[in-house]
Amino acid sequence: MIKNILTNLKIEQLNAMQEAAIDTWKEGKDLILLSPTGSGKTLAYLLPLLQSLKPDVKGVQAIVLVPSRELALQIDQVFKSMNTPFKAVSCYGGRPAMEEHRTIKGVQPSVVIGTPGRMNDHLSKQNIDAETVTTLVIDEFDKCLEFGFQEEMATVIGQLPRLKRRFLLSATDAEEIPQFTGLNKTIKLNFLNTEEQTVQRLHLYKVLSPGKDKLETLYKLLCTLGSRSTLVFCNHRESVERVGKYLQSKKFQCGIFHGGMEQDDRERSLYKFRNGSCHVLISTDLAARGLDIPEIENVVHYHLPVNEDGYIHRNGRTARWEAEGNSYILLHQEEMLPEYLTEVPEEFLLPEVTPKPSLPEFVTLYIGKGKKDKINKIDIVGFLFKKGNLNKDEIGRIDVKDHYSFAAVSRKKIKQTLNLIQNEKIKGVKTLIEEAK
Repeated sequence: MIKNILTNLKIEQLNAMQEAAIDTWKEGKDLILLSPTGSGKTLAYLLPLLQSLKPDVKGVQAIVLVPSRELALQIDQVFKSMNTPFKAVSCYGGRPAMEEHRTIKGVQPSVVIGTPGRMNDHLSKQNIDAETVTTLVIDEFDKCLEFGFQEEMATVIGQLPRLKRRFLLSATDAEEIPQFTGLNKTIKLNFLNTEEQTVQRLHLYKVLSPGKDKLETLYKLLCTLGSRSTLVFCNHRESVERVGKYLQSKKFQCGIFHGGMEQDDRERSLYKFRNGSCHVLISTDLAARGLDIPEIENVVHYHLPVNEDGYIHRNGRTARWEAEGNSYILLHQEEMLPEYLTEVPEEFLLPEVTPKPSLPEFVTLYIGKGKKDKINKIDIVGFLFKKGNLNKDEIGRIDVKDHYSFAAVSRKKIKQTLNLIQNEKIKGVKTLIEEAK
């Protein structure tokens, strides 16, 4: 089964951590897996979990708890891409619980992935039959504790009387595992020392700002980096908003991402960043973990992270797997490098003449219909081929949500495409199609 799954995911082979997790899970004990951000922990628990699912059991057999809706969606997508006979459903706040209940009833999943609060909601209303649940996974366990989900997680576990196995995953080594997890006969796998391998692929630079307000220095740096995928980290939501507004006022195209945004706005920002229609994302540490954003070349610390863990997790967004990456620390004259920084960063000198902001290759189209309207990716591709007069290379990533869809289209062809598809129908249905805001 694993060979077929890896083929479906277009992965040639597992890494040592993933193989160890699969082998250890077979021993029948509870498992704690510690491994750095970006090392592939999602596969490390989904593969053994799939092997333990029983096709003849009706009902939910496993629950995966996560700290954020983005991580729930990401795991759900990976599970579906594995293309196994088993089904999964993701549950999280910010959308009607009743709609999720209908999905659970219709799909009849073996695995439910969700945030602690929403999972409690479904369990307490018996939307999920707790009697069939035998396995619990807590992904980003340390982040769940950091976000204050102890009580909610304890309540979830208290509603699962038939639990036999528990699998906890973390990117940091927690000092103490709370008793409510009910871990029994536990094996601990620690792969955190592999962080050293990431450091060897990470190039560290400092960028000096002449003034305390580093906005202009950031702008010059981002223009210099060009069209390469870049994550800029700020310590506060207000700073993310301020930096985003400043860059946009300079005609620099970027997205913003933080926990105070509406869910749809967060999803739209992430989607545009992933599909190449926005190559810079300004974010709080919410984007430092749990998000699957491949091929990020640069991480920029606009603010110094509050602690070493934050620094490690931010840098973990680049130099993932075997790729190389760059980390830039912006400093004004009165700022000192943190004590935890053992490596002396090389100074990055900005050019005397700042290049103009580069334009992303793609633009994102918003399409006002989705899965619930019987629209799928093939329908959208066919529509853009036939009505938009586009070829394969001019269409990028397509995401179909329940009630709307996104499609990446070549920037060079966006005006022509919008003119051609104006008033046209997809599968006989008229819908709003416009450039995503």
